[in-house]
Amino acid sequence: MRTVALIDYGSGNLPSAEKALRRAADRLGGAARVVATDDPETIAKADHVVLPGVGAFAACMGALQARPGVVEAMSEAVQGRGAAFLGICVGMQLMASRGLEFGETAGLDWIGGEVRMLTPDNGDAGHRAKVPHMGWNNLDIDQTLPLFKGLAPGCDMYFTHSFALFPNSPGHVTAWAHHGGRLVAAVARDNMAGVQFHPEKSQEAGARLLANFLEWRP
Repeated sequence: MRTVALIDYGSGNLPSAEKALRRAADRLGGAARVVATDDPETIAKADHVVLPGVGAFAACMGALQARPGVVEAMSEAVQGRGAAFLGICVGMQLMASRGLEFGETAGLDWIGGEVRMLTPDNGDAGHRAKVPHMGWNNLDIDQTLPLFKGLAPGCDMYFTHSFALFPNSPGHVTAWAHHGGRLVAAVARDNMAGVQFHPEKSQEAGARLLANFLEWRP
């Protein structure tokens, strides 16, 4: 049975992410064991690693670094052994080189780029796109990515964020959403993926994405 390490560093969406991942594992006949953990040994040996996250970039990065050995174990699993990785919301943002929320904070630097505040270009639209971007929004997706297998073009996902990842390479973007202009909704590189939205709150489409992640063998 494959092990999924859900990183426990005090993130507010940990319980809902854990419940959703366990439902996804059940959907696949119990082929994966989901463990919420900050134990470096467990993380380093995991087949899949999931980094949740809500709140400010600097606070989340600080909380992650405050767990002894966790960042190093994630790097060993994901970059060293090629374990499949999924970052959710701020968990995706932490993949960036740096965040610019409340000053500059170094990120994991797994996806080159920076996290900065959304600045919607409302133009002459009949309504203003507000910040935070909160609620349901549809996606333009790269359907060749295994994470999006079976998802329809334009599928809806649930967002809640004021900052977004701006990657250096357009080739790392695998989904866009529109909110006063295009914003990066998902990224991927090699065995790593990140989503700005919350699949654990996105009903059937989110459940399908999590099941796809558990089946992913990068």
